[in-house]
Amino acid sequence: ISVYGAQLSSEACRDLGFSSNLLCSSCNLLGQFNLNQLDPFCRQCCQEEAQLETRKVMEGSLIIFLSFLQTVAFVRSDKPKLFRGLQIKYVRGSDPVLKLLDDSGNIAEELSILKWNTDSVEEFLSEKLERL
Repeated sequence: ISVYGAQLSSEACRDLGFSSNLLCSSCNLLGQFNLNQLDPFCRQCCQEEAQLETRKVMEGSLIIFLSFLQTVAFVRSDKPKLFRGLQIKYVRGSDPVLKLLDDSGNIAEELSILKWNTDSVEEFLSEKLERL
């Protein structure tokens, strides 16, 4: 099966074991671990660092899927009320995820926040959303 020339969906990438916030520079390291056979898939799931920077200006809202203590602490504080367009959805048994939606309500960016603390979540939201 060849995947050259086509981007894989975030779901397909997750099924292959790749993070939704995988940087293409990480794919360059596969050879060091004799994992060159994963390179084509890695390249179809990664994002260039420059692409990440341009996404900072996107409009939309974020949805946090919660099930871990670090993100629950953020949600139970008053901090979520400080961000315009922030929606919080509870999904039992799901890893915590931030989803940036475009103006049409489609998912434009999805990030795993499994290991993020409350300060990291707040800093990211400050970059992406307008404060009230």
